[in-house]
Amino acid sequence: MTLTDVHGRDLRYFLAVAEELHFTRAAERLYVSQPSLSKQIRALERQLGAPLFDRDRQGVRLTAVGAALLPHARAVLAAWAEADGAVREARAAAGATLVVGMSTSPGRGGLLPAIRSRFTEARPTARTRLRQVGWEDPTAGLADGGSDVAFVWLPLTGAERFRWVVVATEPRLVALPESHPLAARESLDFTELLDEPFLALPDTGPELRDYWLALDARGGRPPVVGAEIASADETYEALVGGLGICLVATGNAPLLTRGGVVTRPVRGVSPSRFVLAWRADNTRELVRDYARAAAAVAPDAP
Repeated sequence: MTLTDVHGRDLRYFLAVAEELHFTRAAERLYVSQPSLSKQIRALERQLGAPLFDRDRQGVRLTAVGAALLPHARAVLAAWAEADGAVREARAAAGATLVVGMSTSPGRGGLLPAIRSRFTEARPTARTRLRQVGWEDPTAGLADGGSDVAFVWLPLTGAERFRWVVVATEPRLVALPESHPLAARESLDFTELLDEPFLALPDTGPELRDYWLALDARGGRPPVVGAEIASADETYEALVGGLGICLVATGNAPLLTRGGVVTRPVRGVSPSRFVLAWRADNTRELVRDYARAAAAVAPDAP
């Protein structure tokens, strides 16, 4: 394995830990969970075939290999930042573009076209570009700056770093294989599901993972995780494969009920909140105009 196989994200994670010499502070700086950061650093160390940090009760220190990598990691990331800046300037010169991140389509009765139409009225020369982001990033590209705005679910890790407008407040349903004994019921209490294996989101967004496992409704009982899922397709396959059940927002139910899967109302869990979010430090008027358009057409916007 060589450095050519290492991604920019790996170097950003390494640099944050190397500069902070503290995994929790580095995780906060990167907008990721500390366990996820530790997992990525261990994966990078396996790729390079050598430890980058010494970890003990006295703290975190760079190894000789880590110290050797540090200046090169800084140089690579600095060069990439310069290239990114040049691309952004060129893009701005060609015309204003707003990158809209999402992990799944907003759907919901044409919400996205309605927002785009209202946004175009205010900004007729601006362009929008949709960016599909995996569920491993619960911010749909906001954390790394790849998205200007994003359709995401609450709660967000590091919520104080973001602003948002609620575009949909929907009951959570439970999705089950149609062969499941409880699938014959018209509705369920969440207490009936406590011993069921649940499908869980990636641990890169611990608050959101816990929310969709409904930890606050379990009375302190830990969930049984049957499988981890990172897309709607993976969720569907895990459901029909009998690996577990999951909670799903009403507006996303059609993504899963394609045959072999049913959804049922479930009592005892709070409604979900789907939002258009942006970084608090993003002051572009284009972002504000898109947020205004979302607030104007979203039925649940304050």
